Amino acid sequence: MEKVKLIGTPFSFFTYRVIWALKLKGINYEYIDEDMSEKSSLLMKYNPIHKKVPVLIHGDKTICESMVIVEYIDDTWQLNPLLSTDPYYRAMARFWVTYIEEKSNSTWNVFCNIGEEQQNAIKESLEMFKTIEENALGENNKLFGGENIGIVDIAFGGYAHWLEIIEEIVGVKLLDPHNFPKLNKWIKNFKQVQAIKDNLPNHDEMLVYMKNAREKMLASP
Repeated sequence: MEKVKLIGTPFSFFTYRVIWALKLKGINYEYIDEDMSEKSSLLMKYNPIHKKVPVLIHGDKTICESMVIVEYIDDTWQLNPLLSTDPYYRAMARFWVTYIEEKSNSTWNVFCNIGEEQQNAIKESLEMFKTIEENALGENNKLFGGENIGIVDIAFGGYAHWLEIIEEIVGVKLLDPHNFPKLNKWIKNFKQVQAIKDNLPNHDEMLVYMKNAREKMLASP
């Protein structure tokens, strides 16, 4: 079998998207921790265009961008499929993945900003959550993928763990259970899946890391 390697960083939810997909598929892999403050020659070799993580190395093939990697993993290893074989459901899943990718920067901007810019980002984030709450989750679905994790769950998975850290640091509750009951239920269901539960970054360590990162960002001119 061709060796699988993953270049990532310890608190990146983009990296964890790939980790979850690999774990759900039962794939053995080597994890290579990247220091993004001093980008390694390995990262520059395998992702010379964006110079970002995650990067998946499968034999002599290199794949970049987290959701592109996740779909490659799903196409390559058939166990525990993340996308339906039905063309319509595949198309709908890809639609919501694209929507999440396009809109998720709003929540990051809540974390990175203060004042008016932060307030605008809060408004955009709440609009995104409302759209997903009302349209993407079925009435009786445990997860976006139904009873089992699908590719949309992987795409939105960062909100199950990283969002509570952001809320804690900035002092704003975005996913209020009263306003977003389906999404709060989804978070509980998602984090109960063994492959997810066993592969989440430590809360306290991530809190310290993200607090320091935010202080540096806000101090930058």
